Amino acid sequence: MKSDRLTLVARLSLLLPIAFWPFSREGPTVLYPFPLFTFLPLFLIGPAAAAVPVVLFFAWNPGLFHGDATIPKRSYVLLIVAIVLSVLWFLLGWRDGLAVEGSNYNYFMSALNLIWIALLCVIFERCWKTGPSFKMNLLAHWLLFMWFAWYAFPFFGEIT
Repeated sequence: MKSDRLTLVARLSLLLPIAFWPFSREGPTVLYPFPLFTFLPLFLIGPAAAAVPVVLFFAWNPGLFHGDATIPKRSYVLLIVAIVLSVLWFLLGWRDGLAVEGSNYNYFMSALNLIWIALLCVIFERCWKTGPSFKMNLLAHWLLFMWFAWYAFPFFGEIT
């Protein structure tokens, strides 16, 4: 499959998490924890917020459509910043999450985010050590933005 088509499929697949939104009518759930990158834009642009991860994926690395094999250094920085901010997010939201969603939700979100982070670190490290590859570049960015679209920065607290 050509790089532009493969990238388009990866990009459109970032809409998949939104399919679990209907299961979260009364608040965040483990299937759809109201991730920051879709939940916050929901208040600003409405249902079009579902497309935010897709747009960010394209805007962040448009070279994927041209078959670029090298991961930009800014992507490594983004991963590190996202990990640090994720830790802070959990530390600051933990108490509200326990009070509203409960301990099972908090621990499950923590475990899932640790798995995502570990997977991303392994993929990005492999890309760093093995050299440029379009498929690995696409995989690394797709995983990063799928994490943002689905489980990164889950909602903790009450929806008012």
